[in-house]
Amino acid sequence: MKAIKRFLKYTTIGTSTFALDLGLLYLFNDYLNYNYLFSAGAAYLISVSINYYVARKIIFNKTKRRFSRGYYYFILITGIGLLFVVALMALLVEVFNLNPFISRILIAGVVGMWNYLMNLFFNFKLAGKY
Repeated sequence: MKAIKRFLKYTTIGTSTFALDLGLLYLFNDYLNYNYLFSAGAAYLISVSINYYVARKIIFNKTKRRFSRGYYYFILITGIGLLFVVALMALLVEVFNLNPFISRILIAGVVGMWNYLMNLFFNFKLAGKY
């Protein structure tokens, strides 16, 4: 039951920060006319950094790892997530001719689950404890 509550909290926070991600993608891509891959990557990095702070305070608050050390591991995990985002964006936009926003929405579930599981089991090491 604790794992389900934790996952639901993470999903709620993740949905909020993903909305920020999409807003930033729109700002960077459509308003500032940056390349969609740069826009997606920058939006992702900003939104997941905010996600880290909020999730650590609300969900992973029982971890014994220092904030800075946890953020270091978080950035490593996020870096791999960033590779997923950019590679899958290129594939979906360039090969399948999908809109960047639709592509980013499709990618969100895969990368979100990656981030959650890696932080749960590797970074904060809370799976099965709380």
